[in-house]
Amino acid sequence: MGDDANEEDLALMALVARGDEKAFARLVEKHQHAVLGTVAKMTNRSADTEDIAQQVFIRLWKSAKRYEPSAKFTTFLFTITRNLVFNVTRKKSRRKEHSFDEQEDEWHQSIEDTNPQSRPDHSLANAELKKVVDLAIASLPEKQRLAVILRRYEQMPYEEIADVLELSVSAVKSQLFRARTALREALEPYLKD
Repeated sequence: MGDDANEEDLALMALVARGDEKAFARLVEKHQHAVLGTVAKMTNRSADTEDIAQQVFIRLWKSAKRYEPSAKFTTFLFTITRNLVFNVTRKKSRRKEHSFDEQEDEWHQSIEDTNPQSRPDHSLANAELKKVVDLAIASLPEKQRLAVILRRYEQMPYEEIADVLELSVSAVKSQLFRARTALREALEPYLKD
């Protein structure tokens, strides 16, 4: 996202701070897909993905009057997203909801239920591989997972990821290196063909 887009976001946020609902709607419209996509990838598309994304924007609205632009607007937005997602995933891990094994069982069931005659073989293979990749990403520690999602899917620069994760740029690069190594190992059986 360029400087012009950031300037527009900052101007909209200033209007939101004064209670401008149209400016808020524009910010939501501009960023909802990125937030929803990030939350979905972080939560492995859990049932509460949309609720979490909605909470991100509710928090954005509530914090508008206190907002001080010290970094790019998207850094602020994805920091809110990070905090909410990490809180939810920590609560779930304490309650042991939706373990990786359960997700893997769900994946096997969804593959078994697929009618191979209704789709070409390559489409099914691509869908299977995408699901395996999503599960591998979901199994990463949360900071590595968010770093991968922000870099790969949101094309966020290292510096902005560092701000969102509250890490140094070198620590972000280290997180990404460890994540890529883990993903390569997890996906190796699927990539040999």
